[in-house]
Amino acid sequence: MVEKTAVVVGARGMIGRYTVNSLEQQNDWNIIAVSRKKPEYATRAEHISVDLEDPVDAERKLGGLSHVTHVFYSALNGSIAAENVAGNLELVRNSIGVLAKASNKLERVVLGQGGKYYGCHLGPHRTPSLETDPRHLPPNFYYAQQDFVVEAQRGQNWTYALVRPEAVVGNVSGIPLNVAGQIAAYALICKHLEVPFHYPGPDAAFKAYNKFTDAHLLGRFLHWVATAPVAANQAYNVTGDSGLRFSNIWPSFTRYFGVRPGEVMPFSLVSHMADKEDVWQDIVRKYDLRKTKLSDFGDWVFGDWILGRTWDTILEDTKRIKAGFTEVMDSEESFISTFNEMRAERLIP
Repeated sequence: MVEKTAVVVGARGMIGRYTVNSLEQQNDWNIIAVSRKKPEYATRAEHISVDLEDPVDAERKLGGLSHVTHVFYSALNGSIAAENVAGNLELVRNSIGVLAKASNKLERVVLGQGGKYYGCHLGPHRTPSLETDPRHLPPNFYYAQQDFVVEAQRGQNWTYALVRPEAVVGNVSGIPLNVAGQIAAYALICKHLEVPFHYPGPDAAFKAYNKFTDAHLLGRFLHWVATAPVAANQAYNVTGDSGLRFSNIWPSFTRYFGVRPGEVMPFSLVSHMADKEDVWQDIVRKYDLRKTKLSDFGDWVFGDWILGRTWDTILEDTKRIKAGFTEVMDSEESFISTFNEMRAERLIP
């Protein structure tokens, strides 16, 4: 069997972890994990520590990888802001740009994007969002990264695929975008302090319609999109294809964590979690959990946004299903299985 060599850029993050996990389930992939710090999860992947903000370091570390067949990109520069164009374009230029020149064996580049491509960070937008929808008024770093990859591919033998998940439900500590981790930490703090588990956003957000993306499903999709001939130079939305309203699944979270039911009570998690580090450490000691900080469960700015947006965010999955990747995932099951993974790793009791 012909072996393939994958470079996973941003391997320490949520999408990176589940990309590596999916590839490790196969027996014909060599995997190189690229990130500034070594991933905290167990993996057989070779790790290369690279500062992608430093073109000299990137060229020195990645410029000799002449055997790479696939690149999976899911890195992030700084905050979650779509307006951070220069910083995020630099990461793509210093990874995909270097690797594409280094390897004449390159077959496909998989560029991770997301719902912000359609303007879900700005407010109400067209839903269901289709891959053919026009861009919104820039800036948006997804546009700059995509344009760079499309131009780099012109006249080359390799192809690309653009992958657009929505909020990813999975288990990785120490990253800013972690919806399941933030819900779990918030619920456990409420339980420890014996206060109700209120929904911290407005009623319109509680009832808004969303489609999220299960991390395991996404990992399997990324493997498919990297190898399927039909996916060459195509963009695909990928969610669980099971919509959710927090009003329907919040009671399930309440039962899972054994916390007192609450109401819809809008408040800022950024403000209310600012003084809760000592509380979290009490929880860690009480249940003999793995040593973590509250900030390891995500950036509360993201929590305020994901639980506070009052508009529907629905990415249409029809294109990827018709193309051959038909897997779907129930949204509530995705959250519960992620909480179970966190328990198994002793991140939560």
